[in-house]
Amino acid sequence: MEGRCCPTMDLLRSEPMQLAQLIIPIESSRHAISYLGDLGLFQFKDLNAEKSPFQRTYATQIKRCGEMARRLRFFKEQMKKAGLSPSARSTTGNDIDLDNLEVKLGELEAELLEINANNEHLQRTYSELLEYKLVLQKAGEFFNSAQSSAAAQQRQFERQHSIEKSIDSPLLLEQEMTTDPSKHVKLGFVSGLVRREKSMTFERILFRATRGNVFLKQAVVNDPVVDPVSGDKVEKNVFIIFYSGERAKNKILKICEAFGANRYPFTDDLGKQFQMITEVSGKLSELKITIDAGLLHRSSLLQTIGQQHELWNLLVKKEKSIYHTLNMLSIDVTKMCLVAEGWCPVYASNQIQNALQRASLDSSSQVGAIFQVLQTKESPPTYFRTNKFTSAFQEIVDAYGVAKYQEANPGVYTIVTFPFLFAVMFGDWGHGICLLLATLYFIIRERKFSSQKLGDIVEMTFGGRYVIMMMALFSIYTGLIYNEFFSVPFELFGPSAYGCLDQSCSDATTVGLSKVRGTYPFGVDPKWHGSRSELPFLNSLKMKMSILLGVAQMNLGIILSYFNAKFFGDNLNIWYQFVPQIIFLNSLFGYLSLLIIVKWCTGSQADLYHVMIYMFLSPTDDLGENQLFLGQKFLQILLLLLALVAVPWMLFPKPYLLKKQHEERHQGQSYALLHGGDDPLEEDHHQSLHGHEEFEFTEVFVHQLIHTIEFVLGAVSNTASYLRLWALSLAHSELSSVFYDKILLLAWGFNNVIILIIGIIVFICATVGVLLVMETLSAFLHALRLHWVEFQNKFYEGAGYKFYPFSFALLSEEDE
Repeated sequence: MEGRCCPTMDLLRSEPMQLAQLIIPIESSRHAISYLGDLGLFQFKDLNAEKSPFQRTYATQIKRCGEMARRLRFFKEQMKKAGLSPSARSTTGNDIDLDNLEVKLGELEAELLEINANNEHLQRTYSELLEYKLVLQKAGEFFNSAQSSAAAQQRQFERQHSIEKSIDSPLLLEQEMTTDPSKHVKLGFVSGLVRREKSMTFERILFRATRGNVFLKQAVVNDPVVDPVSGDKVEKNVFIIFYSGERAKNKILKICEAFGANRYPFTDDLGKQFQMITEVSGKLSELKITIDAGLLHRSSLLQTIGQQHELWNLLVKKEKSIYHTLNMLSIDVTKMCLVAEGWCPVYASNQIQNALQRASLDSSSQVGAIFQVLQTKESPPTYFRTNKFTSAFQEIVDAYGVAKYQEANPGVYTIVTFPFLFAVMFGDWGHGICLLLATLYFIIRERKFSSQKLGDIVEMTFGGRYVIMMMALFSIYTGLIYNEFFSVPFELFGPSAYGCLDQSCSDATTVGLSKVRGTYPFGVDPKWHGSRSELPFLNSLKMKMSILLGVAQMNLGIILSYFNAKFFGDNLNIWYQFVPQIIFLNSLFGYLSLLIIVKWCTGSQADLYHVMIYMFLSPTDDLGENQLFLGQKFLQILLLLLALVAVPWMLFPKPYLLKKQHEERHQGQSYALLHGGDDPLEEDHHQSLHGHEEFEFTEVFVHQLIHTIEFVLGAVSNTASYLRLWALSLAHSELSSVFYDKILLLAWGFNNVIILIIGIIVFICATVGVLLVMETLSAFLHALRLHWVEFQNKFYEGAGYKFYPFSFALLSEEDE
């Protein structure tokens, strides 16, 4: 319990913690917090909880850091859009000043915003010119075709009138030729582009608004064009609208504006059209060169930023976290110092003092920081020092609840029991090898995977790679015991003990087998597989094995409750909880486990169901052929009486003794008050009176009653719950056997290569999908339930809270 210079990693009990107070001069406060962040062993308490974030001392500095973080996020978004990624964290420039960084980031942001604005303007101009070129081309084609068709019609008309020799023709022609040119109607036109999906609606609205007094011509643009306003690629049509009169023109312009149609000027003069197309093409080529140069400059700037982005980001995160922490400290203006309180491990005292001393030296402070331990009744946080192997097992326990301070940690036993119970349900050494190879891939390449952003499922699998490795190793072990390799038995440890004595024995797998040599040395004899008695034999074996494992693990949980009570000096829990619980459980199910072992050793044909049922219904009756050993009847009566006595033993004494202890404590404090009248004692007295009034015997008794009923019923239900080991093991074995017999062997029997290949593919898919993924997940969840409910509820409260030290190492794992 004392401070240690070289502490060992103890997973059974959490690290001894202490509440410490730090008194730090203001001039060295930033350095001190920074060095404590590097150390990562001090959890600060917020001494300014009543203040809002804006009322705290370092709100301005946090605002500055937040603004720099915003700029860095802006740079990262720009790099992502440009297809760039920040380079690996640079090791140079760690001594960069925050003020210089703020100025530099501001300059870079202004330059990048200017580049973006110029590029956006150029891109918009380029898109407009591109659309203008399309209008000139499509509308020019329309005018050319219209003029050529008009000329053809004029020639045909003249030819027709030259052939006709009637008297009316010259008069009509003369009348037409002599009409006043000033009376000809001059049509105006509007040209531009409109979105293709709006073109039909556009045409309909134009027709209705002008009552059909317009002529609309549209031409489809084959390739999508970039819209100058939105910047998106959209499909558009070129349109040209002929109208007559100013009112029609105003209506057309308003409709174009409403539909977001981009209008462009156009002339019906062929010479000017060609000149305009030439000018627009020239401007487009110039703009393209300018835009490419701007993009190249932007890419160069972003690459420069990307080389230092990770370093700047980490620096800003560190500074922001330092000022956040400084805001949790209380400031003493008169003494010019900051006061901090927080939790730290006992072994870290010297390291924290060294960090504070180094901060005083580096900041040239004339006054050193003070480290002192405070006495408190507050429950400390729970801190287990784990490594990459034990951390995943500890997370399994913490998902149920964080251990109370220095409570016995189930994580120690979970490292072995969790993968073992999984393997009992997943016993096949072929499947175990497949799991092992998969997890070895993650373990071998863990350095690469740990630095990458993985998907949710892959990241979860990678985080539990050592748990899966242990599950795979134990599955190979239990698979060798079950003698199953993808459901196929092998004589790995020697020949089978059974053989066919009679040469005329035709079916040696079902009838005529006799024991011809010594027992198979390890695991199930391969001859059991495929025999008619395989299922009854494996049913009996796995069911009884499940009960033995369950009773053993529940006994371990009750024993750990004894060590918890002994560690915390709680004698009531030892004598009135541990003792009756261990007696009750073993009087019933411990006795059942003993009968199973005796039956295995003696080869008796006794019916254990009958023994256990009539142990309660008629304990005084003779056992007859179900007797396994001498004195069994007397032992059963004794165990039954002990189980009956254990129930009131758990229920009644503890509430009364708690009440007696509370009254004695209250009387002792009242007596102590007669010898001193100080205010603190009076306050304690009032508090004790208040506590005495609040003690509710009924509430304590009801709580103990619920606890007793829960344990008594739980002893039965939890033991039955362990039968899931038998059920899932049997299901896994039978599924594996079905896939092997009904897919692989069936395909093999056709003597066809194609069918065999299809059969192998289906077998592999079924094995991987069902047995290696779904069955693995199922067995994992059932093993998890057995640990959380059946094992941990015997001793584990899980009412603590985690130790979260201020550490820079955690910054990279946090989201912005």
